[in-house]
Amino acid sequence: MAIAYLLVALLAAAVAVFALQNGTPTTVHVFVWNLEGVPLAGLILGSFAAGLAIAGVPLGIQRWRARAQARRFEARAKELEAATAQREKTPTTPPRTTP
Repeated sequence: MAIAYLLVALLAAAVAVFALQNGTPTTVHVFVWNLEGVPLAGLILGSFAAGLAIAGVPLGIQRWRARAQARRFEARAKELEAATAQREKTPTTPPRTTP
């Protein structure tokens, strides 16, 4: 767990250094809108965050569906195990032979 905290701290430090080194204001043109004075680091990090969100939504939906299917399979497996246990408890009579 400590390694994960160390990696997160290193990543946060790298982002902070990136933001400090790329604070130059820039103009952004989007279709008919113009935004002036947007820091370059903010623009890049905002674009990255938007990309993560756009990619994360379909992946989250897929993961949600996979978990729901896994829960259904687990419930079905429990049902089958219970049926098997019940069948093993029930005594079976040997088949009759006719003379």
